[in-house]
Amino acid sequence: MGPSAPTDWLDIEHFREPIEVNLIGLINVTINMLPLIKQAKGRIVNVSSVGGRLAFSSGGYCPSKFGVEGFNDSLRRDMKAFGVNVSCIQPGLFKTPLSSPVKILKEKEIIWNQLPPRTKKQYGEEYFQKDAAKKEKLTKICLNEDISLVVECMEHALTSLYPRTHYIIGQDAKWFWTPLSKMPAAVQDFLLLRNRAKPAASHAN
Repeated sequence: MGPSAPTDWLDIEHFREPIEVNLIGLINVTINMLPLIKQAKGRIVNVSSVGGRLAFSSGGYCPSKFGVEGFNDSLRRDMKAFGVNVSCIQPGLFKTPLSSPVKILKEKEIIWNQLPPRTKKQYGEEYFQKDAAKKEKLTKICLNEDISLVVECMEHALTSLYPRTHYIIGQDAKWFWTPLSKMPAAVQDFLLLRNRAKPAASHAN
């Protein structure tokens, strides 16, 4: 997932790893398997995220998943002529080691401790804990426990007579993130910023 922290806390390496794994790795495996998949008129099932529809956090994770969505859409259109079905799995927030609040907080704290004094002053010493509390509250509301829902959608995409183009999984994905992704940017910003602490130097109303 890479660290989830404000963009001005990060350097290019913080973005590189999730993009290399989630996007470049996925593309590399796919294009190397395409000759066999076309020959077999097989299926391709890629895993994106609601983070590929709506950038709910900063860092490299959401850009990597937006990239997966773009690649998946173009691949699906390219493969139609060869009888290859391409599906995309879009899970919401599920309880996995990837989404562990302790892990996310620890990564963020390491970055915070290495920030220059000027940046720390802009955000304020209380920002880190206040923002962590808001994120924890949102996570508790959105977290899905039953990971088997994702596996069932993968199975459907691979074995059903009529696989879907997209599989939106999780109550948070269906009733919050996906509808929000279709709303005006002003609405998205208002709701998402309510779940972030304001920097000490904020000029926002």
